[in-house]
Amino acid sequence: MIPVIYWSGTGNTEAMANAIAEGIRDAGEEANIIEVDSATQEVVESAEKIAFGCPAMGAEELEEGSMRPFMDDVNPLLKGKKVLLFGSYDWADGEWMETWEDEVRGQSVSYIDTVIAKGEPDSDAVEECKKSARALCEA
Repeated sequence: MIPVIYWSGTGNTEAMANAIAEGIRDAGEEANIIEVDSATQEVVESAEKIAFGCPAMGAEELEEGSMRPFMDDVNPLLKGKKVLLFGSYDWADGEWMETWEDEVRGQSVSYIDTVIAKGEPDSDAVEECKKSARALCEA
């Protein structure tokens, strides 16, 4: 079971979470989509592979009310795990994802990949989500 934990304000990152879950299922694995407010540290701790999603907020950062505190709590649990990060953005160039990737990579994960979409994910972004999800399953 691969958890797909996300926060979405407009539905764009939720759409990406659903596409990632579909890609996981296409690869023959089970996916568990969880909104971050319902996620637990135990889910992260017990997973070998995990996907986290959050759009860019404010000045190119993670959402501060739920996702940022959750990531602060689970970052120490990511060592050796295989991680996929995803999210959408409306302006700038996706710097928040580079920062987030560096943060998670610093936890000594064994695999990391990222997927971003500008605004609402189009068919190409949905396919990229599925492709990255399948790669996570094979990692």
